[in-house]
Amino acid sequence: MTQNNPVSARAAGEIVPTSWGELNWKITGETFAGSEMTFGTCLIKPGDRNQLHSHPDCEEILYVVSGTCEHKLGDEIYRLEPGDAIRIPRNVRHWARSLGPEPLFALIVFSSGTRTAVNHENDGAA
Repeated sequence: MTQNNPVSARAAGEIVPTSWGELNWKITGETFAGSEMTFGTCLIKPGDRNQLHSHPDCEEILYVVSGTCEHKLGDEIYRLEPGDAIRIPRNVRHWARSLGPEPLFALIVFSSGTRTAVNHENDGAA
């Protein structure tokens, strides 16, 4: 994609397979020079969850498109359904677990084009 083209096409993005599902980074500071935000999608397989992690350099918003999940945010756990969104402040440890028979599919937005994820568990990428 070029600096003059602001569109991240349907087939574009950096797909990152994980043990629990996949991340698809559609817009980042690397793919769109000067981007001050990161936008992507997150798919978590039924019954699985991503690792406990935090972001020291940005906040995150997760918006549930389909499926349901429980989301651990600090010491609290919240249930999220389609149409629900949760704000994850900078440096707060969190994870999401897909509930029910269908995968969780969520939009994720970060307040930095170069977000960092710190894994607080020993297995796999956050």
